[in-house]
Amino acid sequence: MRITSWNVNGLRAILGKGFADTIPSLQTDILCLQEIKATPDQLDPGMPAALGFAHAFYHSAEKKGYSGTAVFSRVTPVRVCSGIGGTMPDIEGRVQHIEFPGFHLINVYTPNSQNELRRLTYRMEWDEAFRRHLATLQESKPVVFTGDLNVAHKEIDLARPAQNRRSAGFTDEEREGFSRLLDSGFVDTFREFESGPDHYSWWSYRGGARTRNVGWRIDYCGASSTLRPRLLGAGIRPYILGSDHCPVWMDFDAPAG
Repeated sequence: MRITSWNVNGLRAILGKGFADTIPSLQTDILCLQEIKATPDQLDPGMPAALGFAHAFYHSAEKKGYSGTAVFSRVTPVRVCSGIGGTMPDIEGRVQHIEFPGFHLINVYTPNSQNELRRLTYRMEWDEAFRRHLATLQESKPVVFTGDLNVAHKEIDLARPAQNRRSAGFTDEEREGFSRLLDSGFVDTFREFESGPDHYSWWSYRGGARTRNVGWRIDYCGASSTLRPRLLGAGIRPYILGSDHCPVWMDFDAPAG
């Protein structure tokens, strides 16, 4: 099974940038989208089927034109729900939980700490709630989480670590939060197959950053460590345009449940 994740930075916008022509090349069974910036009524209801997906699930933000996630799937799920529960309401459409017979799939768009780190405290509370949510789900069956986690975990995961100390997405707090998530029993699937530098999934629109590959790796496919023997591959598709992010993917032998 292949799962692909892509922060499209506006689903309606990317539809005019060759999105429909790009999707077949992904050869994916499940497509997880972040920052869709739309509600279902603003989208063509036949669009997912036209792209070859039997199921489409949306979780839009209450604020119009902001955040939001979607999952398109060729595989029929067992259950679909949204949010991370507890005391952390998800009014920004950031988390989708799609349960399949053999695993839980989480599509996530993690909050950005923003300029001057004005949202860092909220971000850290959110990270811990998200970690606990995944740990709880993992007690019943393996978990795959994928999306824009808004953090470059290691120095190797961004082009200019020295210049970005204390920048949103590269604070010690955010990096340690992601480490705690992995330490809860998960693996960063990309790093299971690639240990080298210069692999990024997001580039600023400024200064020709993408052309010069001055980027950050902040989009991930993570999986329960119990799935490690079932991993078949993982990667990044930096040549696919249309957003300031590019798709990331993982292949695995999905447990039947």
